[in-house]
Amino acid sequence: MASFQIGRIYGIPIKIDVTFLLVLPLFAWVIGSQVEFWVEILGILPTDVPGAAPLTEGSTPWILGSASAIGLFVGVLLHELGHSLVAMRYGFEIDSIKLWLLGGVAQFTEMPEDWKQEFSVAVAGPIVSVGVGVASYAAFVATPGSLPAVQFVFGYLALVNVMLAAFNMLPGFPMDGGRVLRALLARNRSHVRATQIAATVGKGFAILLGFVGLIGFDLILVAVAFFIYMGASSEAQRTVVKAAFEGVTVREIMTPAEELKTVDEKTTVAELIQRMLRERHVGYPVLRNGEFVGMVTLEDTKSVPEVERDAYLVEDVMNYDVPTLSPDSELMDALDALQSHRTGRLPVADEDGTIVGLLSQTDLVMAFNISQTSGGLAGLGGQGLPRQP
Repeated sequence: MASFQIGRIYGIPIKIDVTFLLVLPLFAWVIGSQVEFWVEILGILPTDVPGAAPLTEGSTPWILGSASAIGLFVGVLLHELGHSLVAMRYGFEIDSIKLWLLGGVAQFTEMPEDWKQEFSVAVAGPIVSVGVGVASYAAFVATPGSLPAVQFVFGYLALVNVMLAAFNMLPGFPMDGGRVLRALLARNRSHVRATQIAATVGKGFAILLGFVGLIGFDLILVAVAFFIYMGASSEAQRTVVKAAFEGVTVREIMTPAEELKTVDEKTTVAELIQRMLRERHVGYPVLRNGEFVGMVTLEDTKSVPEVERDAYLVEDVMNYDVPTLSPDSELMDALDALQSHRTGRLPVADEDGTIVGLLSQTDLVMAFNISQTSGGLAGLGGQGLPRQP
């Protein structure tokens, strides 16, 4: 989903996803329509609570709902900021904090693998939420009874922030509790194995949560369960791939320049498609007078009607703005680049811009399969992967 930046805190970009603009009014409406319910819940606090009558008159419920919803998401932002500041203390970069449909997420460029660091980062968010809850309760107690609406908002935020901390500490990896579990498991296990166990627990928790949501017809709970399950699966897979690619560079698995199949920019689209069918390639580096100028893929040719393929040249449909990889890049960085640019292949260039090879998703898959079979890629020694004759 699209998002836009609303500011920075400690240098961290704060972004709002478009889904947040939809869910914020929904939360305000839900809270406003349940004022009497929340007044009863506030009765558990060891302090006199405002009566429901003055809070349900006229537009007051919707004002309370809006103020409480905004306060809730401020608490979520502070929760994520707690994670981020501790991570930054350990030297990790934070890409952004984003508020979205299901709350907030701190987007790290890299997650800590040291169990002590991960434990500290994971518990920081819930600790901040408890702190916000305590501060809200103090404000609730300090607010005079003549301001029942203000009392309600602070009381609501006191309860909800503590509930947020408790929920996040459940073992639903990659939630905070799941990350704490992985950190504790990693004390005497490899990071990969700890991740696999935590992910299995997290997926089990997500299934249980989804079942409860279905029984109670709670679509938000079902959505949370879905994202927990997908997040656990995704992070477990990424951790396995990262371990397989550790210490291996692009140079070691790329297709070197001397083995590249290229196409001249003056080739017709019809000829290009025939080559693709014959050679079973769907993307080629494009040359102009022997110099690399871009890439052309099967997707680029789809805009040309079949009857006009002889009239169009590669230069008419190719992509000139193609990012390159460094041959000394780590494979995980290369994988991230392929995914971020949504392409199946990227050229590899040295410092002076000379193309020295091409890295494709096929190369990465082959490297991963070899790693899983042989126990690692460390033995490549810069010789590259075996190629098909």
